[in-house]
Amino acid sequence: MKEQIMQAYLEVEQSMQRYNEVLHEYLVSLQSGEGSDAKKLERMSAGTKAMADSSGIYLSYAKFVAYGMPESEDFIEEEDDLQA
Repeated sequence: MKEQIMQAYLEVEQSMQRYNEVLHEYLVSLQSGEGSDAKKLERMSAGTKAMADSSGIYLSYAKFVAYGMPESEDFIEEEDDLQA
């Protein structure tokens, strides 16, 4: 079961990274567009930042669970270094 949790975590992490990249690309395209709707740009900017922040929080807990809820964050960092 631990391997399935780890695999699911990695899939979610990759998906969220991709989603955040696409949101950022969309925001950049809105910023560079002439005659952009200022209100839409403001909302998209805030939403993009909120999504990045929220997914970071979500992923930190998902990672904690995927690594079997270790006693310290140092263990997770060591595991990451070994997998790289």
